Amino acid sequence: MITEQITRIPNYAELMKQHEQFLAIENHKILHGNGIYSRYNNPVVTENHVPIHWRYDLNAETNPHGMERIGFNATFNAGAMKWNGKFLVCVRVEGNDRKSFFAMAESDTGVDNFRFWDKPCVIPEIPGNPDTNVYDMRLVAHEDGWIYGIFCTERKDPNAPTNDTSSAVANAGIVRTKDLIHFDRLPDLISNSGQQRNVVIHPEFVDGKYAIYTRPQDGFIDVGSGGGIGLGFITDMKNPVVENEQIIFGKSYHTVYELKNGLGPAPIKTNEGWLHLAHGVRNTAAGLRYTLYLFMTDLNDISRVIYKPAGHFMAPQNDERIGDVSNVLFSNGWIAEENGDVYIYYASSDTRLHVATSTVEKLVDYCKNSPVDTYTSGGSVRTILDLIERNKNFK
Repeated sequence: MITEQITRIPNYAELMKQHEQFLAIENHKILHGNGIYSRYNNPVVTENHVPIHWRYDLNAETNPHGMERIGFNATFNAGAMKWNGKFLVCVRVEGNDRKSFFAMAESDTGVDNFRFWDKPCVIPEIPGNPDTNVYDMRLVAHEDGWIYGIFCTERKDPNAPTNDTSSAVANAGIVRTKDLIHFDRLPDLISNSGQQRNVVIHPEFVDGKYAIYTRPQDGFIDVGSGGGIGLGFITDMKNPVVENEQIIFGKSYHTVYELKNGLGPAPIKTNEGWLHLAHGVRNTAAGLRYTLYLFMTDLNDISRVIYKPAGHFMAPQNDERIGDVSNVLFSNGWIAEENGDVYIYYASSDTRLHVATSTVEKLVDYCKNSPVDTYTSGGSVRTILDLIERNKNFK
């Protein structure tokens, strides 16, 4: 029996060698930090992590020059969870065609050597109303036994004039799964808001209902009269109508969340309350600036904010400031280990994915004992003077 010889593109062996060497690079903590968390030298997932067989036609007959056929622009804004003992991130991958999709990448360490699964995620579409673009999925293992993926679905605004090819409508798309391979598509979120982005499901039932953190807004970019982190409830995820939506963390003038804010990943349950990671947006002369901040809510009343440190928790630094949408940090995924370690997956400037590590103990301490915002310059000075006074005997 004669077996047909497989002839790969001329540079296949070198491509694979270089890719393997790149994936195997170890990541190391940056030594000088702030005591709250540790950053790392390298991003954990970049466009260069995308598998070779997603990019190249490996058949030498149809690709004799060994050219890349499908290009990728960015890997960012990833949901995260532990899965089969590994650190798993659901990455927003953006192609050169500007379309985003989801793909799983896993690591043994959580800080390096992330490898994509063999194929991207196949997300079912709403019949007759396909998603033009999908992004920023939060993965949440819920008390009901399902893993929910809530993401932003973007479609062209049907009410826009014919010559307007940029106006869009955003809503929360919802899928659920048991294996992270096969996804059931549920109806998109139904709420009284004009648009919804950054929607997150609470991991536990609240009085027998699903609790949903929202960010209502009037338009795709402009928050308008909406904004703030909302909380609502859903009786049946197969009919996801948001009931009793209220803002639990609103916008405030001259803060890091004066323009808009939204929840990142689902909160972490601690002995002292629910720990939340969120993003805040303010305007600057150079454009919008996205930073990350922390707060905590009551264990028994998740609508009540109990700790609210002033200012940002993390902001873009050095090379993180530069990218497709510069001066941005965004996170929609973190993992809390049983031993208390926390892995925070954050993206910089809509381009690449990073990790920072901390512990539940440190993050709760930060929330409880960091100064609150006084909302005035004079108040900030008084806060500093108070610390100086308390430190007099320790210099």
